[in-house]
Amino acid sequence: MSTSATEHSVGNNTTPKRASLPFWAQVLLGLAVGIGLGLVARTWEVDWLTTTLSTVGSTFVSLLRVIVVPLVLTAIIVSIANLREVTNAARLAGQTLLWFAITSLISVVIGITIGLLTNPGASATVDLSAAEASSTQGTWLDFLTSIVPANILALGAEADGDGGVSLSFNVLQLVVLGIALGAASLAVGKKAEPFLDFNRSVLEIVQKLVWWVIRLAPIGTAGLIGRAVANYGWDLIGPLAVFTIDVYVGCAIVLFVLYPVLVKAHGLSVRRFFAGAWPAIQFAFVSRSSVGTLPLTQRVVTRNLGVSPNYASFAVPFGATTKMDGCAAIYPALAAITVAQLFGIELGIQHYLLIAFVSVVGSAATAGLTGAVVMLTLTLSTLGLPLEGVGLLLAIDPILDMMRTATNVAGQTLVPLIVGKRNGLLDEKVYNSANVSSIEHDDPTDTVSQERQTIPV
Repeated sequence: MSTSATEHSVGNNTTPKRASLPFWAQVLLGLAVGIGLGLVARTWEVDWLTTTLSTVGSTFVSLLRVIVVPLVLTAIIVSIANLREVTNAARLAGQTLLWFAITSLISVVIGITIGLLTNPGASATVDLSAAEASSTQGTWLDFLTSIVPANILALGAEADGDGGVSLSFNVLQLVVLGIALGAASLAVGKKAEPFLDFNRSVLEIVQKLVWWVIRLAPIGTAGLIGRAVANYGWDLIGPLAVFTIDVYVGCAIVLFVLYPVLVKAHGLSVRRFFAGAWPAIQFAFVSRSSVGTLPLTQRVVTRNLGVSPNYASFAVPFGATTKMDGCAAIYPALAAITVAQLFGIELGIQHYLLIAFVSVVGSAATAGLTGAVVMLTLTLSTLGLPLEGVGLLLAIDPILDMMRTATNVAGQTLVPLIVGKRNGLLDEKVYNSANVSSIEHDDPTDTVSQERQTIPV
């Protein structure tokens, strides 16, 4: 923590700044506090503390979710409109999808290899009588029909147990709707400019709201981690310890081996990649939401990594809803192997090929939200494995989801970097600059925010 005061000069006036604590340190402090409070709540069964931590954590996630609809919809519309400023936009979109598929395929192979080497289901000690199919399931038919928006905001309503009605949304439908509206705006031409200006204004407002929520990340981190420790102790993780370790190891290999190899293969500094992308990766770990991290991801891709904003405004929102190496490659591969071993089902080469196919083609089903139940059930149903196995894995899902989401977001920063480098859309002076903007706490709607380095405490 820095204790020295810095000075900010305005004209002839010099105003000393207060001592400050970097945002990343605030998040780590929240992490430590949450773990401590979670241990206290679990060890001494302090119910009110567990409830408080759960409320704080769920409120933080709810704040992220509530702005997903306007954020994704306007971001996609604006990004499609911005593509007209980029030459060979169709080729860029194709290359982006290609690299999404390449990295997903390599990731799922890593997951399958780890599963075959460690046999996570064979060493599990869970009670199969507790197996229960998840109420949320995904099939290929559901996936295909869900692409078509049901209404203008892709909202759905269903009755809850209390007689009320709860609203939900389908992020994939939002993406399709945004692409359609953006493409139609380009086709209309000048007459659509007021509509595009409106969307740009809404996007700026929503990004401001998101940034306010991000500033609460240290508090949200304490609640999320504390709730996880209080509710998901070793007595729940222990029976699936090998599976848990496998997921973390698999994601770590993708994050710290595969991605650096690809960065180095394109003649770029690995250290600079992690220095620039780390704010988004760190926030993804605690928030467990690729979509919630979207504004920060786009910020690091353009300001720290030097990717062209016009291209990044398309690639990053698209990746936040479809690029899921953690949730849609590593995790479902290991989960399918674990469930098969738990129920004594032998998998053949055709099953592993199906796992790879589902991971590459069906990753959009995860939709960038917290959790990966839809992708898991889609994989299991495709392989013909018991969906009851999902219930055995859900107990520790929040612990796994942190690492999965961090891997997802790292991949969402990597692909725009690679495509930008290959197409002359990367400012390498920015990429190699030693001055990394502290955008994990900068305001994306503030034009002078690059000068800010810390948040006052």
